[in-house]
Amino acid sequence: MDVTVKFLGAAATVTGSRYLLDIGEFEFLVDCGLFQGRKELRRRNWDKFPMPPTDMEAIVLTHAHMDHIGYLPKLVKDGFSGPIYCTDPTAELAKILLLDSGKLQEEEAEYARKKGFSSHDDPQPLYTVEDAEAVFPLFVPQNFKKPFSIHPSVEVTYYHAGHILGAAIAKVVIKGDTQTKKLVFSGDLGRYHDPILYPPTLIPEADVVWIESTYGDRVAAAIKPEEELARAINDTFDRDGLVIIPAFAVGRTQLVMYYLYQLMKKGKIPSAPIYLDSPMAINVSNLYKDFHQDHQLVAVLDDHVQHPFQHSQLHYYRKQEQSRTLNDLKGRAIIISASGMATGGRVMHHLFHHLPNEKNGVVFVGYQADGTRGRRLVNGEPMVSIYGQQVAVNAKIYSVEGLSAHADQNELMEWAEGFNEKPKLAFVVHGEEESAGILAQKLKNELGWNTVIPNYLESFVLFTGI
Repeated sequence: MDVTVKFLGAAATVTGSRYLLDIGEFEFLVDCGLFQGRKELRRRNWDKFPMPPTDMEAIVLTHAHMDHIGYLPKLVKDGFSGPIYCTDPTAELAKILLLDSGKLQEEEAEYARKKGFSSHDDPQPLYTVEDAEAVFPLFVPQNFKKPFSIHPSVEVTYYHAGHILGAAIAKVVIKGDTQTKKLVFSGDLGRYHDPILYPPTLIPEADVVWIESTYGDRVAAAIKPEEELARAINDTFDRDGLVIIPAFAVGRTQLVMYYLYQLMKKGKIPSAPIYLDSPMAINVSNLYKDFHQDHQLVAVLDDHVQHPFQHSQLHYYRKQEQSRTLNDLKGRAIIISASGMATGGRVMHHLFHHLPNEKNGVVFVGYQADGTRGRRLVNGEPMVSIYGQQVAVNAKIYSVEGLSAHADQNELMEWAEGFNEKPKLAFVVHGEEESAGILAQKLKNELGWNTVIPNYLESFVLFTGI
């Protein structure tokens, strides 16, 4: 038996994770992500898949972020009908996120049609809500730490990766005629001291490793994010102002809610109403109760106990009418709403109405990518465009670091050091060229690893005649 891999994404870039494994009579994909970011990357989503999707027999997912699951509806639309393996929480998160993605794809195509800026006469979405729904029956949820077979020669086991609810490291064991080989896919690794999620599991053995390198070039500052958050909120409340926190619905929102609850409980910020204005974030937060065994928030089990996702100051706003009432809100209160980079979503109308008020504060709790409205606000631009109008930025802008869901360089190295013996080969993936290059060199210099940074569509023979 020969084993090969083809890199269909996350190769010298931080998006579009897709690794096609071929063991001869069986081909399967590890992760099925959407390319995001620069236009030349997004165009890859429209490229012809390198094999007929009908011939591929299974997909193994690590977690539910769009750069790991977002291509699923397109692949299913084009004929894939095999099982999609993932953890239980990943299946439920994926349903939430894929429906939203299908809706966005439809809206973008309609907008392009109306404005006439597409090169196509009749621009079509990459996939629709209906295409997203067609994926759901294919999910085959699995438990952590319990091996399962995807083929007589291939067994997979999931281990906690941190990062987001349900995120997994995937160990793939391939049994040949004469040898057994172990492949380990890190997925995206989380922080080692996350207050909600379990730390990434150390895996003792692997022949070949795929290690992410999102933050392979940086070490997180030794700061306490809850203290920075408290300073920004107290500063705004001292002006009798309103706090707006743009935050992504999966992971970041729940971490912010945890810190706000702890800060109020300890008296480090005044008790004030918190409005979670995001149907998606509410749905995601509810999953923490359904999958209590996959995180550390024991109190979430009990409906009668106050906890970060259920207390007297926390208000869930699902309906648009509820959201609109927050436009007139004044004084000490906190609004959490998506999107995290202020590129769309309900947070836009909160910024539109509240940015001009110098008493207010906007607290960004994550990285703001170049070209986004969030980056322009963090950079101190005095005016931003919202809904086609120039809005004065009189509110004070804060940026809280230390809330990333990604392991930094030290934590990536700590995970790598968990192997009892160095793997024969390590692919450094899911990172921009600089971060991947720096981590690959560090793994080589300090641990003696044989590291490779694959190129897009590059293939490798992993084993022959096993």
